[in-house]
Amino acid sequence: MRSSAIDEDGPQHSFAGQYDTYLHVPFSAIEEKIVAVWRSVTAGRAIKYREMHNLPHNFGIGVIVQEMVNAQVAGVAFGANPVTKDPGSKVISAVYGLGEGLVSGQLNADTFTVTRHETETKTAKKTHAFIRDPEGNGIQKIEVEKEKQFLPTLNSSQIKEIATLLDTLSKEFGVPQDIEFAIEESKLYILQTRPITTLNKSLQGEYTLWDNSNIVESYPGITTPLTFSFIIKMYEMVYRQFVEMMGVKKHEIEKHAHVFSNTLGLVRGRVYYNLLNWYKMLAMLPGFSINAAFMERMMGVKERFVLNENYVMSKGLARWRIVTMVIRMFLMHLRLPKERRRFLKHLNSTMEHYRSIDFKHLAPPEIIACYNSFEETLLLQWKAPLINDFFAMIWFGLFENKTKQLCPNEPNMHNSLLCGSKDIVSVEPIYRSMRLATMVAEDKEAKKLFMEATPDAVWQWLCAGNFPRLKTGFDEYIRSFGYRCVGELKLETISYAENPALLVKVIQQYVAQGITKKMHDANIEEDLRLTAENKVSHVLKGKPVKRWWFNYLISKTRDLVSNRENLRYERTRGFGMVRNMFNALGWQWHQMGHLANPRDIFYLELAEIKSMANGFNEACRQKLSERKEAFARFAQQPPPQERFFTYGHNFSDEYIYSLEKIEAAGEELRGTGCCPGVVKGKVRVVTDPNETASLHGDILVTSSTDPGWVTLFPTASAIVVERGSLLSHSAIVSREMGIPCIVSVAGLLRTLKTGDEVIMDGSTGIIKILKNAGSLKKR
Repeated sequence: MRSSAIDEDGPQHSFAGQYDTYLHVPFSAIEEKIVAVWRSVTAGRAIKYREMHNLPHNFGIGVIVQEMVNAQVAGVAFGANPVTKDPGSKVISAVYGLGEGLVSGQLNADTFTVTRHETETKTAKKTHAFIRDPEGNGIQKIEVEKEKQFLPTLNSSQIKEIATLLDTLSKEFGVPQDIEFAIEESKLYILQTRPITTLNKSLQGEYTLWDNSNIVESYPGITTPLTFSFIIKMYEMVYRQFVEMMGVKKHEIEKHAHVFSNTLGLVRGRVYYNLLNWYKMLAMLPGFSINAAFMERMMGVKERFVLNENYVMSKGLARWRIVTMVIRMFLMHLRLPKERRRFLKHLNSTMEHYRSIDFKHLAPPEIIACYNSFEETLLLQWKAPLINDFFAMIWFGLFENKTKQLCPNEPNMHNSLLCGSKDIVSVEPIYRSMRLATMVAEDKEAKKLFMEATPDAVWQWLCAGNFPRLKTGFDEYIRSFGYRCVGELKLETISYAENPALLVKVIQQYVAQGITKKMHDANIEEDLRLTAENKVSHVLKGKPVKRWWFNYLISKTRDLVSNRENLRYERTRGFGMVRNMFNALGWQWHQMGHLANPRDIFYLELAEIKSMANGFNEACRQKLSERKEAFARFAQQPPPQERFFTYGHNFSDEYIYSLEKIEAAGEELRGTGCCPGVVKGKVRVVTDPNETASLHGDILVTSSTDPGWVTLFPTASAIVVERGSLLSHSAIVSREMGIPCIVSVAGLLRTLKTGDEVIMDGSTGIIKILKNAGSLKKR
């Protein structure tokens, strides 16, 4: 016998436990208990509940008579977490026997938290249970057998059944539900369902997963509106090209245009991938309908989504598309070297043309015309890097698997075999910096100046005609690598080309530490590669066919991985030219009095800049002010987690749900070994390399790196990065230089602090913590 009063179990107020309920009532007592339930509507606790929630005193009440379930297990379940308000997390609480002890709070209950990825079980000690009184009416409290007290009340199939039921009810009623359930003889009964009153309506909508574990390497820290509006368009154009190359028809691409235009998100000023839309792009590729798991592994997508039928083609059509895609891939693979050469020739000629233009002397509409032309002639012709990236992933995966088969006890062998390629452009700035430092160290006057003067003073000295050979070296470096700097893909970044004193500062630190080209001549990376090659040769001795195939694998992987890194630098050059254009436009608008600061242009979006170039909109001043204030706040706030999810349209951090698990730190951390070598030393945590000119042999520990960090690498004894993969920039460059490196270390920055003493093994990916900073106690 239970109540059904006015306002009870409504969308805003549940009245849970405010009215009386009676269990196992015999037929003879039904009339008596109906009256008792009626009377509970005026009970003190019900009146108090109404007063607390400013509800009117509506005393209408009905009584529900239900058949009693003689439950072995009972409980409550929520279709969304009622505490965190997370719609992606279901919570189930269960006890032995009847649910009376759970809702009244008299008994301890097991709690099962079910997410999209796993089920977390918290088992309570259940000493008692409520059951039907076999000798009379009502219920009685009994002791639970000791061997059952710590066992979970629900098995995995029952948890899954309840979770599925919650999904069904949420879909049926339109909102997540709060249910009471009972299980008798393995059969599940729903006793009651009602909306979860604590859940905000704005949380309804499509599940979207956000992740920046890879893209943070390209866009670290705060990214301004201009850069974001520029790159989101670039991603749209580039991946339209990619899926078309893979055989997706143009009309299908247009049908899902919203997917390509929303691959990224800007959250608190940080760039994130929208993994749902990336998965939808993957689902458009031929082969996905037949073997989704293989396509997911091949494309590096770790999250599986349930998509509607609009993204799934018939298996017959998919098979035909696969045949055509395989033929396309084969032809693309054959033509790739020629395509790369043609791309580089086109890029170099385009860059030379725009390098000759002084954008500051053009009118704003002319600068925008230059940008539009540059975008059309170069940024839309990005097929060669896309094809190379695609095959680099495939061949690297094949190479890694084959190496582990041949040398199962050498988990880092594939990394050692890729050391010392000698053709990766990313390390060339390091070697040129070493040569510049060597020139300075060999000249007493220059060395004294570099050791004592400010970077600006040194650059002025060089520009005044002193040490022409060194000045020529700086000029050649800036001409070739002036765009290579920290945050080089962000338009708001100040590059070496804009401020050469930044490069002078790097050379000063090299000179101070004695980092010269002699360090490069040590050939550590070549020794690592030769040692690995000798081990593999021993394993393949007497197996000429396998040896030939493995050598071919190494050759193809080295070529593709090296070109992947080199072609990414060409993207940096292209973005650098775009930066020049908008810097010139910002300078002009500042001169005209339209902008308070030339760099304010980076707080405008690309579409706004284009429209204003043909007639300045005075309303943008207010927009600029608001955005600058907002982004200043973002810079002071802690960033969102690496991976989180949202539902529907969100306008508040309140609706961002982290997927990161915080685990207690032990005496060691684990990641992915990228370059072998064991180093014992002190940790230096670096968040901004521009503020750390030298590491003085400490172990570099950071969240992520981009290519602009390379000038810092020679000053480190080892590199440990919280994020990244075997194909990340830090992994590739560390292998090329022979610097021990570990990436993808979960909880790294939460655990290690500057001054901690550790020992890291670049082969196994293990970091052992020896001492805390300022403490002699071993952890």
